[in-house]
Amino acid sequence: MQMTTTVWTLGIAIGLVAGWIDFRTRKVPNWLTVSGALLGLLLNTILGGPHGLYYALQGLFLALFCLLPMVLLRAMGAGDWKLMAAIGAILGPRMMLVVLVASIFISGFMALVMVIRAGKIKETFMNMFVLVQGFLSFGLRSMPDINIDNPELMKLPFGVAVGLATVFCFAAARWYGRW
Repeated sequence: MQMTTTVWTLGIAIGLVAGWIDFRTRKVPNWLTVSGALLGLLLNTILGGPHGLYYALQGLFLALFCLLPMVLLRAMGAGDWKLMAAIGAILGPRMMLVVLVASIFISGFMALVMVIRAGKIKETFMNMFVLVQGFLSFGLRSMPDINIDNPELMKLPFGVAVGLATVFCFAAARWYGRW
């Protein structure tokens, strides 16, 4: 139980610091993601030996693999991608997937609130229609006007969702006794 608490504490710390920085700057810095990944690898190696290292590497590479298409399509920034890799290195593959799914739901809710507050409901749905139409016509390709490089579009701080999801998943795991 002590080992699990240590791992979750590191995951929550990295997630919340990244969320705070992303909220303030809309960027997740390399010093945080790289050090988080290295600390996750080191901690899991100390706690589980070679098996712990393998477990951490599985989480890291699964996160990188799952989110690479989003980065290539310019739908997600590289900092968010590396943050999920760090969370994967800390929590391992299974809990990284749980945190990722929770992050997606939380970011969807955040996006809905942002769109409503900005009064851009119609514009957002039109952009979504264009994206779906483009994907159906041309396959998965980055849309030049609808991606994170367009300064006119709203940007969602995914790091905030990751930080909140990490705390939520820890609380749920603890509440249900499933470390």
